[in-house]
Amino acid sequence: MSSLNKGIDKVEVTLKWDPSPAGTPAHDLDLIAATYTKDDPRGAPDYLVHFDSRSPDGTIILSRDSRTGLGFGTDEAMVLELNRLADTYARVVVGVAIQQRGGRKTFGEIDNTAFRVNEGYDELAAGDFSETAGATAAVIAEFERDESDEWRFLSSVRGFDTDPETFVTVMGG
Repeated sequence: MSSLNKGIDKVEVTLKWDPSPAGTPAHDLDLIAATYTKDDPRGAPDYLVHFDSRSPDGTIILSRDSRTGLGFGTDEAMVLELNRLADTYARVVVGVAIQQRGGRKTFGEIDNTAFRVNEGYDELAAGDFSETAGATAAVIAEFERDESDEWRFLSSVRGFDTDPETFVTVMGG
């Protein structure tokens, strides 16, 4: 039996920031999505999507990637087609990690950071990283499949003080 509830089908997560000052190492922030199975929704991710990658089935794609924050508007964009994800997946967590080349950087040291989560023209969440200013990585959105098999958005901003490699192992916990 199908549900009368309308879940989330397809979302876009965007990220922006200002470039670093002239003569300093570039600010490089990366969107990362982690998928979790019904068998282990809070364990290790089944797979990750980040720069230079996409999901095995093409349902999660990083469509824009910046290494510097140069340009106008969105610097990174990721599309998640939740309605096409296999039934084995129960959870998707989206985070942002700051590359730590050239020394430790936190969100508070990068000007005009902002993220947005949209489903079509509907804004599900938007914000900056002021509440995680001392962090080097943050979870910005979670999506969970409910008992009627519909995807739900959980607003979630949590900061982590870790490198990108470690962040992907703890972001879903």
